Amino acid sequence: MKTALLAGRFIARYFSWAKPLGRVWRFVFERYHGKVLSMKDTEKILAVQQDILATSERNRSIVPFKYAYKIILRDPEYIVVMDCPCKKATGAPTDTINSCIAVGREIGQFWLDNCKKYNPKRISQADALEIIKRLRDKGHMNQAFFKVATGGSSVGVLCNCHPDTCVSLIASRITQQFDRNISQVAESGYSVSRNPDVCKDCGTCAKVCPFGAVMHERGMYTYRRAACMGCGLCVENCPEGALSLYLDPEKPLPLDLDLVKERFVDLR
Repeated sequence: MKTALLAGRFIARYFSWAKPLGRVWRFVFERYHGKVLSMKDTEKILAVQQDILATSERNRSIVPFKYAYKIILRDPEYIVVMDCPCKKATGAPTDTINSCIAVGREIGQFWLDNCKKYNPKRISQADALEIIKRLRDKGHMNQAFFKVATGGSSVGVLCNCHPDTCVSLIASRITQQFDRNISQVAESGYSVSRNPDVCKDCGTCAKVCPFGAVMHERGMYTYRRAACMGCGLCVENCPEGALSLYLDPEKPLPLDLDLVKERFVDLR
C-alpha cells in the first residue's frame, strides 16, 4: 500500500505530462473504487436486517463505474472491524486506525481468518455505528468500496476515510492532474444547501470539508457544488444548523438502501 502510494506520487510529480497514463488510472479505478456515503445512508447500512441482492446494470445510476457496481449484502448483521491499511501506510493517529468495517459474513470471516496482522475482531452493528460517529467527529467521512475481485459488491468494506490518510482520496487527487474527469470516488448523490438567514459566516464548514468544496474568505461563504462529494460533514458540524443536504439530480443517485430495495433489488 505504501509503495503504491509513493509510486503514484512520483508519477504525478515527474510524469504529469504523459497523458496516456490517464488511461492506466481509469483501467484501475473502474475495477476498484468507492462511493461516498452520507451519515444517514451509512446508518441504514448498519441497521439492515435482511440480505440485499441488486446486480443489474441499472445500479450504475448509483455506482457510475464500468465493472464494479453490484450491490450485495449477505448476512449484514455479521460485522468485523480491522486496522485500515491506508492509515497504517500513511501514519495516521493511532486512535483512528482500527476503522475498516466489513459488513457481511463472507468478507468478515475472511478478515478474521487471513488478516491477523490488522487486528480484526467481530463487533455489533451498534459498535460499528459508534466507531463511525466517533471518527466523523474527527473529520472522517464514509465510503463503501466496490471491487471486481470480490464480485463488485458494495459494503464489502465500509471505510472511515480522512483526506490526508486515505489512499483512494489521495489517488484521486493525483490522477486528476492527468484528467480532471477521472476519480476513484463516486459522489454520494447529495449537494449542500445553505440558509443565509441562519448562517453566521463562522467558517466552520470550510475547515471540515474534505474536498475543498467550501471556502470562507474575508467573511464570505463560497460553495463549489461540482467539487462537493456530499459527505455531509459540513452539515453535521455547522453550529447554527444553516446547512442541509439535498438530493442533487445532476449527480449519481445515493446508496440509500430504502431506494435500493424499492427500485433495484433483483426480482425472483
